[in-house]
Amino acid sequence: MFRSLTLMPAALALLVAPLHAQKPKPARLALADGPPPAAFPQDPADALYRSGREALNRNDWGTAARQFQLIRQRYPRSSYTADALYWEAYARYRTGRSDQLRMALGGLETQRSQYPRARTRADADALQRRIQGELARQGDSDAAEAVAGAARGAAQCRGGGDDDARMAALNALLQMDGEQAMPLLRTVLGRRDACSEELRARAVFLVAQKAGGDAESILLDVVRNDPSPEVRGQAVFWLGQSGTERSLDAIEQILRTSRDTDVQEKALFALSQHRSPRAAQLLRTWAERDDVPGELREKAIFWIGQRPSAESAQYLRTLFGRLRDEDLKEKVLFSLSQMRGMGNDRWLMSVAADGGQPTEVRKKALFWAGQTGVSIAELSGVYDRVRDQELREQVIFVLSQRMRDPAALDKLMDIARRDPEPELRKKAIFWLGQSRDPRAARLLSELIGQ
Repeated sequence: MFRSLTLMPAALALLVAPLHAQKPKPARLALADGPPPAAFPQDPADALYRSGREALNRNDWGTAARQFQLIRQRYPRSSYTADALYWEAYARYRTGRSDQLRMALGGLETQRSQYPRARTRADADALQRRIQGELARQGDSDAAEAVAGAARGAAQCRGGGDDDARMAALNALLQMDGEQAMPLLRTVLGRRDACSEELRARAVFLVAQKAGGDAESILLDVVRNDPSPEVRGQAVFWLGQSGTERSLDAIEQILRTSRDTDVQEKALFALSQHRSPRAAQLLRTWAERDDVPGELREKAIFWIGQRPSAESAQYLRTLFGRLRDEDLKEKVLFSLSQMRGMGNDRWLMSVAADGGQPTEVRKKALFWAGQTGVSIAELSGVYDRVRDQELREQVIFVLSQRMRDPAALDKLMDIARRDPEPELRKKAIFWLGQSRDPRAARLLSELIGQ
């Protein structure tokens, strides 16, 4: 089984949202959010619906099934009845018991025949395939036959129908008999019509759940040949989750041969998920290449920074000294700021103080040094030493981000009172105006009264 994606802190998730968006979702099932809130307070079945919904929310499947069953038995004309059949079936499905699974299938058949316009009707087809798959795993030959037939139909379908139900059928077959399912998934992935793009993307997800070389071969074929960048990108994502040397070979090949920058960026992300020394070295190789687009080098540097270690920090500091491109330098500064400790805060301050660096690079180094928690005394020292007004304005801004520290407030107040440069005093006064500290308020009143 491919390993799951490690979740990242919220701030990092915002920075890499496009990459996280590539993680595919399995087949939709409306039950993911549970039944909607009760909406018919005058309906005689309202209390039963509320009770059944509450039971589902606390995973009390037996009680939930009984409450939804009572709705259809006592109030067949209720506004809740059509969908109650679905939720009853879902509750019985969650018990996992064969007798309850068969009752669930019966309820779904009743919904299909008597309430074909139920809001949950499309989801019911997917749920039916899941139930049949579970019965098949428990030895029910009729269910196994139904699953195999539905999966074959899903693989051969040429348009129309419900992708959720198709994927549920293929998934059920995969769980029941992986060897039989894989050729059908290959068939789905062999389609090239635009309307099957979502179906192929879901098939990639299912293939990735099957461990072994065959799955990796299929995913690599998708990366090479699928016409959809989204589907190719998802295949790269799952290759990165496998953690095997063979998948690493595939990712390296993608980087080397692909002409699609988006796919290459996803391959770099996949390398960052692969925790081997070889993957780390590949990221470094791409960070150093002068013959590839700058955005790819930036991505490689970014992902190196997400593998914090003293070795990675030293590598990035050394790389910084060899770079000429300001954007790449700034990406190194950011990556090092994400590795707390390891001497990175003082190194960032040394870049800020380096008159040989471009002003924008020095300003970024100051900002990220401030974010790492470098002392206010050091920031104040930079302000007092440098003569460049842009850098001094940047120090004021960095201090403004640390005004909860009394020392930062003290320095800003001192600048506002005594700095001979009017523009710098105005900057300090502006940021003091954003503070709720009474001392700042008193200073502003004092300055207004002058």
